[in-house]
Amino acid sequence: MPIGQLIVMLLGIVLLIGALILFFIIISFINVWIQARMSGAPVSFITLLSMKLRRVPIGLVIQSRITATKAGLPLDTNQLEAHYLAGGDVNQVVRALIAAEKANLNLGFNQATAIDLATHQSGKSVFEAVMTSVNPKVIDCPNPASGKQTIDAVAKDGIQLSVKARVTVRTHLDRFVGGATEETIIARVGEGIVTAIGSADTYKDVLENPDTISKRVLEKGLDAGTAFEILSIDIADVDVGDNVGARLQAEQAEANKQIAQAAAETRRALAVAAEQEMRARVEEMRAKVVEAEAQVPLAMAEAFRSGHLGVMDYYRMQNVQADTGMRQSIAGTEPGKAK
Repeated sequence: MPIGQLIVMLLGIVLLIGALILFFIIISFINVWIQARMSGAPVSFITLLSMKLRRVPIGLVIQSRITATKAGLPLDTNQLEAHYLAGGDVNQVVRALIAAEKANLNLGFNQATAIDLATHQSGKSVFEAVMTSVNPKVIDCPNPASGKQTIDAVAKDGIQLSVKARVTVRTHLDRFVGGATEETIIARVGEGIVTAIGSADTYKDVLENPDTISKRVLEKGLDAGTAFEILSIDIADVDVGDNVGARLQAEQAEANKQIAQAAAETRRALAVAAEQEMRARVEEMRAKVVEAEAQVPLAMAEAFRSGHLGVMDYYRMQNVQADTGMRQSIAGTEPGKAK
């Protein structure tokens, strides 16, 4: 076979293969292409092919673009594709943009995608943020999931009050990205309630006018720096608790009593120690007396030997001692002790 015919045959085979590939591509994209064109959101086969090569779900992107176009939002496939590749939820973004458009909210595509990425894996979505902005949300304070049912605070008269509050908030879309969450709102409102009750002179003032708590809390601007705008704070329930002031005074009195008893016990122990010390000294002095009395016979013996004391002198001394003992016995006193 001539070389020219062989080249022509090879070119024909290549063109045939290319035509078959193009045919199958057109067949695979024809439904999506027709749907997009009939819906007023046309897209080229090149764009569909490039999305296929980048492993972007064509049906999701095209369907989201058709939905946005029907709602009057001119979104481009590149925008939706880029958000999908960034890990966002294209369907939620389109739904949020449509809801914001119907509610006359100023929400752009870039802001919506930023909110969607910020709420990724948080259990919330950009659509929920928009709906909360349209329909305000009620938050219980304290949060029952935290295990606490009431916020407890003590007035100046020492009476404890248990309060339940409900906070109505609306999403602030401009502050949603980077703004504090619901937990911050609950914590700030709880702190404001404790402060308001603590500044009340008596618990009766709070029971008579519970709205004063709401007014004082709202005056503090608790929604600053958060993703929400506080519309109202309503006191749902106020219960009277313990007399904390009286209980604290009783505990303080008991503590003072224990301190006084400890001090008295210390003084008693010191007195007992001093008594024991004096008894020891008495015994010591008695020992010295006994020791001194033991020296008397020795001294008398020495006086006899040296001639300073005679026998008659000794008998006279014995008579004097006997006479003294008799007088003391008559007087009713023991020898050696005064009556």
